[in-house]
Amino acid sequence: MPNLFHLFILSLFTTISFSGTPKQIISREAIDLPVLPAGVNDEKSENPEYIPWLGDRLLIWEDFQSTPKRNTDAVASTSTSLGLAYQLNNGDLTYQVTCNFSKTKSWGLVKTAYILAHEQGHFDITEIYARRLHQALLEYKFDRKNYQKDINRIYQKIVREKEALQNLYDKQSDHSRNKHTQAAWLEIIDALLTETDPYANYP
Repeated sequence: MPNLFHLFILSLFTTISFSGTPKQIISREAIDLPVLPAGVNDEKSENPEYIPWLGDRLLIWEDFQSTPKRNTDAVASTSTSLGLAYQLNNGDLTYQVTCNFSKTKSWGLVKTAYILAHEQGHFDITEIYARRLHQALLEYKFDRKNYQKDINRIYQKIVREKEALQNLYDKQSDHSRNKHTQAAWLEIIDALLTETDPYANYP
């Protein structure tokens, strides 16, 4: 029987902007990345463009390398991606999940520890959903006829849930302006990271 090999890569970048002015303009854009060759960014190792989420590697302002946009009310912008590559090889389905921060798409204009903590929260939320994606794929009952459609559906569902939580985080914390709610949200995010820890070792 011939060796059947298919590789599919899904990735979505989300850019989240923080504004510290009384009236905010939040810039949020999603970019579909081109299909990447196998083996690109397939390890949790930092490179000049990306930082993978690691529990002992918090963001620092030097990671925000894009030029700040000065024609906006936003004072910082964080770009993260949730990626999925999967393949069928001789009937076996394998996959790889990635959660990355983009150095070259993220920027900071007002660089305080408080705003940085808010931006780290956005990166942490993406990691939570990388783990939930891993969980969903572990629980998926493989259907050879429909697996591409099924996996795309699972991925899009997880992305929608991630975006909903990112939006709720910004809305309720007023983009970190509400200090009491911001502190409460960081506790919520930490609790969700603990809750999803059994799925942290995604491939």
